[in-house]
Amino acid sequence: MRPFISTRCLTKSVFCGLMAVLLSGCAVGPDYERPLLSIPGRWSQAPEVRQSSVKHLEHWWTRLNDATLNRLIDQALSNSFDVAAARAVIREARAQREREIGSLFPEASGSAASTRRKSAGLGSTVSTTHQGVLDASWEIDLFGGNRRSIEAATWGEAAAEEQLRLTLQTLVGDIIATYVEARGAQARLELARRTAAIQRATVDLTRTKYEAGSASEMDLAKVEATAAGTEADIPAYEATFARAVNRIAVLLARSPGELNDIMAKVRPIPAPGAALPKYLPAFVLEQRPDVRIAEYQLAQKTANVGRAEAARYPRVSLTGNISTSGARLGDLGKHSTIGWALGPSLSVPIFNAGQLRADVEAADAQREQAEYSFRATVLSALEEVENAFVDLAKDRERYARLKFARDSQRKAADMARTLYQEGSISLLEMLDAERSLYSAEASLVQARMDVTADYVTLAKALGGGFETAGEGVRPNP
Repeated sequence: MRPFISTRCLTKSVFCGLMAVLLSGCAVGPDYERPLLSIPGRWSQAPEVRQSSVKHLEHWWTRLNDATLNRLIDQALSNSFDVAAARAVIREARAQREREIGSLFPEASGSAASTRRKSAGLGSTVSTTHQGVLDASWEIDLFGGNRRSIEAATWGEAAAEEQLRLTLQTLVGDIIATYVEARGAQARLELARRTAAIQRATVDLTRTKYEAGSASEMDLAKVEATAAGTEADIPAYEATFARAVNRIAVLLARSPGELNDIMAKVRPIPAPGAALPKYLPAFVLEQRPDVRIAEYQLAQKTANVGRAEAARYPRVSLTGNISTSGARLGDLGKHSTIGWALGPSLSVPIFNAGQLRADVEAADAQREQAEYSFRATVLSALEEVENAFVDLAKDRERYARLKFARDSQRKAADMARTLYQEGSISLLEMLDAERSLYSAEASLVQARMDVTADYVTLAKALGGGFETAGEGVRPNP
């Protein structure tokens, strides 16, 4: 008697039916929605803004107009171990996402065995049995647990790509800050050497006067002490310069000392050229990698809630196997030796002492923590931009005033040296004028370093540097 429905048709019908159930099933748990944020429409410290292309912030460091610095940054972006590690994290996140995608598809495995037996007794015989088995299983994602896992992995990959952007941004900022420190040490070193040379000339002049009887021994001791004090600053600046150069080399994944020749030539402290564009606050938040990371992590935690929720629902699987056996290899695969089994299975969590419910509560608490972290990151980002605008504007104003003070002090020192040689003022007055000039020069060097540092901070706060860090799929918030 022939069956009413053939085995092949039955299998096809079951497969199609389960596919329909899968496609019609919904993913339990909350869908991610960006939290409502209170974002100002303009900056309080820079009320006039314009909406420009983000490309105006790409490679912003080239506006410092320092060819040596640009070459160092290019080398660092290619060689940095931190960048390489961040790229490896992206590959790991991408592989994790691919693994989660694989959970939506059936699994199949095969095994083969060959057994040789000998029976006991006088009439013992030796027999050989060959066997092959193909097992297949497919867990139907009825309540979206696997889809939530894929969603979480996708957000995780996006966060890893933004982490690479943040690593690149931090690397560039560290190189510029250290480079500015090195050039600042060079400037202070040149200032100390130049001032010490002038002061040694004053020592020679005072000694001549002392030998002529027009200056006291105390006067000679004072000028010698002043010159020695200035000369004592030279080793400290040399050490600062050497440490900064070694640090830059390490940031470039090179051994300390390899950049000594490149950095030996004295160059000015890099100064900002064109001003950075002033974007709207909402646009800045979209560009900052730390804000994106915080949001992607929040979305990932939201998906994890759905994954934990799905574990509380029944699991439906379709399992089957095909086996074949024979005394000879040639017998494998023949109709008389083939057996098969096919059928669905249902797993229902009945009692687990509240563990699954606790998993959902824990996942939701983690999502809540991520939301607070995201909101705090947004506020910190706004604070950084506002402070960066203030610092840059005020330090530029301070630099202008210090430059005027330095120029005035230089005139006063030149006049004091002339008057001292003529005998119109005392040695103490002349030394005081030289010390004031030295201090004004040193303050001006530091002010110029501060302006450049503020420029770097503002560029980073605006999210500038790198528009695209990875090549993976990035979800849209």
